[in-house]
Amino acid sequence: MLSNFLHGGTGTITPQSIRHSPEPDADMPTPETRPNNSPTNTNPQRRKRIVVAMTGATGAIMGIKVLIALRRLNIETHLIISKWAEATIKYESDYHPSNVKALADYTYNINDMAAPVSSGSFRTDGMIIVPCSMKTLAAIHSGFCDDLISRTADVMLKERRLVLVARETPLSEIHLRNMLDVTRAGAVIFPPMPAFYIRPGSVEDLVDQSVGRMLDLFDLDTRDFERWDGWKKE
Repeated sequence: MLSNFLHGGTGTITPQSIRHSPEPDADMPTPETRPNNSPTNTNPQRRKRIVVAMTGATGAIMGIKVLIALRRLNIETHLIISKWAEATIKYESDYHPSNVKALADYTYNINDMAAPVSSGSFRTDGMIIVPCSMKTLAAIHSGFCDDLISRTADVMLKERRLVLVARETPLSEIHLRNMLDVTRAGAVIFPPMPAFYIRPGSVEDLVDQSVGRMLDLFDLDTRDFERWDGWKKE
């Protein structure tokens, strides 16, 4: 079902896939070419906006499912994918990064530090990094904004909601200290723990439950998973 959704059964990329920051020449980012319905245009009745970032940690399917859920909920999405996230998408799944980008309303090159989402004046309703690598966690912890993901997360940490779907095991003391410090600064650490009380019939059931709980943090209900309702009598 996911493959059909992303590929449309024909491999045709949807029009949203063209709404992205162009690839940079050499090492310099190229300014984004934005359509007439640019996200910078002021609209008092704007849709809810969520920034989604994907890094190179394992679990690319969770980021894909988050984008699908947000699209279905009519949430405006702004996507940033790192170089290693693109590699992980291709390695862990049958999807191509271009098809994943097509799920978002706007996508940005990770080196485009002038993108709208890099500024606190650009209004959003939060950001989720899914999956979030320990490298990205460390950059957010130290405030080292060397790319658009860490810069946007830095903005969210001081002004908005920031959710980090941390993917690593086991965890070192450095990982744990970084998680504790960013939590104290206002971020939410969300390790995607499987909920076996739903009696999953597949890995997809577990992913859907995790994605639903992630989006609960933005007051969004995917209605894609069973919520705990107490012990059930046989």
